[in-house]
Amino acid sequence: MRTSFRAATAVVAALAVLGPVGYFWYDSLVPGTYDMAAMGYPDNGGGSPVEHDHTVGMSVADLKGPSGTPDVAVTLTARKDGARYTLNGATPGPEIRAEQGQLIQVTLVNESVPDGVTLHWHGVDVPNGEDGVAGITQDAVLRGQSFVYRFVAKDAGTYWYHSHQVSHEQVKNGLFGALVITPRGQRIPDQVALVHTYDGKRTINGKPGIADLSATTLRVINTDAGPIRIWVSGTAFRVTAIDGHDVNQPDQVTDRAVPVTAGGRVDLRLSTPGRVDVGGGAALAAAGTQPVALPRDTIDFLSYGKSGPLGFDPGKANRAFRYDIGRRFGFLDGKPGMWWTVNGHLFPDVPMFMVKTGDIVRMTLHNGSGEVHPMHLHGHHVVVLSRNGVAATGSPWWTDSLDVGDGDSYEIAFVADNPGIWADHCHNLEHVPEGLVVHLAYAGVRSSFQVGGPAGNTPE
Repeated sequence: MRTSFRAATAVVAALAVLGPVGYFWYDSLVPGTYDMAAMGYPDNGGGSPVEHDHTVGMSVADLKGPSGTPDVAVTLTARKDGARYTLNGATPGPEIRAEQGQLIQVTLVNESVPDGVTLHWHGVDVPNGEDGVAGITQDAVLRGQSFVYRFVAKDAGTYWYHSHQVSHEQVKNGLFGALVITPRGQRIPDQVALVHTYDGKRTINGKPGIADLSATTLRVINTDAGPIRIWVSGTAFRVTAIDGHDVNQPDQVTDRAVPVTAGGRVDLRLSTPGRVDVGGGAALAAAGTQPVALPRDTIDFLSYGKSGPLGFDPGKANRAFRYDIGRRFGFLDGKPGMWWTVNGHLFPDVPMFMVKTGDIVRMTLHNGSGEVHPMHLHGHHVVVLSRNGVAATGSPWWTDSLDVGDGDSYEIAFVADNPGIWADHCHNLEHVPEGLVVHLAYAGVRSSFQVGGPAGNTPE
C-alpha cells in the first residue's frame, strides 16, 4: 500500500512539474509554414482599432516601384564559395550610385546560393514590395532564379544593401554592398568606407590594414553586428549626416570619437586630409599622418548640431507604442533556453504594431536585457525625442539604426507614411532568430508570402 501511494504521489508530482512544461513547450511551437502578419497579437497603441484581418486588403506584392526606363541599371549575381558569399564575384558587392530622383533597377541573379537570397535596401524608404524580406515582401530567390527591384532614389544619403534571407549568416559572410544617393546636380568628391569584420579581422571595403584617404568627405557604413567608434586625427571634422539625413549646422570638433551603430552610417567632412581609424587596425590615412589613440570622449548625437523643424508635431501623436526588450528562460519553437522578449513575451507571441496611413506615432524603446541592441525599423526614419528622460537639444536626430544600451530608454517618433508590413528588429542579426523581431503593419495591407514554404523563406 505504501509503495503504491508513493508511486502515485511521484506520478502526481511529475505531472505537476511536467504538465506546465509540456504546455509551454507545445505553445512555443512555430508552424513550418506561416503568415508572419498573422503571428502574435495586435497592439493599437491606444489609438482607434485597426482591422487585423490579414487575408484581405492590398497585397505587399502590389506595393512596387514605378515602371519606365531606369536611370541606373545594375545586375548582381550572388554566389556561394565555401563559407563566403559574393556579389559579382566580390565582397563587398559593387558600390551602387545614383542621383536623387533617379529610377534604380537592380536585377538579382542567384547563381549558387543554396538557401536562396534577397536584397534589402537598408535605410532606403522603398515601397514595401521592394523591401527584400523573404517571406514578408517576396519569396527568396532560389538557385537559377532572378528578381528585379525598382525604386526611386528619393532621399540623398549613404545607405547599403544586404541579403534578408538567412541574413545572420549571409550578411556576416559577405552578401552586402554600399548604395550612395547624391544630391541632384552635386559633384563633391567622396569616399565610401564599408566597415566589416571577416573571420575576426576588421576591414575597410574588404581590405585590412591602412588604405589611402582619397577625399575629405567620407561615408562610413558599419555592416557588422555591433557598434563601433571611429576617430579622426590630424585635422578637425564635422559629422554632416547620420543614417542618410543631414545634420543641421554640425559643430566642428577634434579629439572626439564618433559612434556608428550596427547597420548605421555617418558622413564626415574633414577640414584637411588626415587619418580616420575604425578600430581593429583598419584605417584610411593621408600621406604623412600618424595614428593616435582612441579619444576618451564621444560625440553625443542627442546634443550635436543645432535644433531645427521636424516637419510634424510629435505632441499630436495618435498612437503610442512600447517596445520593451528583455530576456528570460523559456521555449522558442520547442527549444529551451534564454531568449529575447518583447514586452515580456517570447516570439511568436509578440506585438504587431498596428497603424493607419497618416498616423503620428511615438514609441518608447526600453532595454533591460543585459546587452546593447541596434534597433532597425524598415521603411521609415524615426526622430529621437529623448534618452532616459533627457530631451534632444541638438540637430533633429533622424535615424534608422539606433543603439539602445542596456538600461536605456529612448523615445522616438515618426509619421506612418509608407504602407506595408515592416520588420522592426535588432540588427545584431544573430538576435533575430532568437526572437528579437516584431512588425509594423498598416491597415488594409496583407502579405502575399509565407515564412517557410516552397521557397524556404527564412528572413532571419
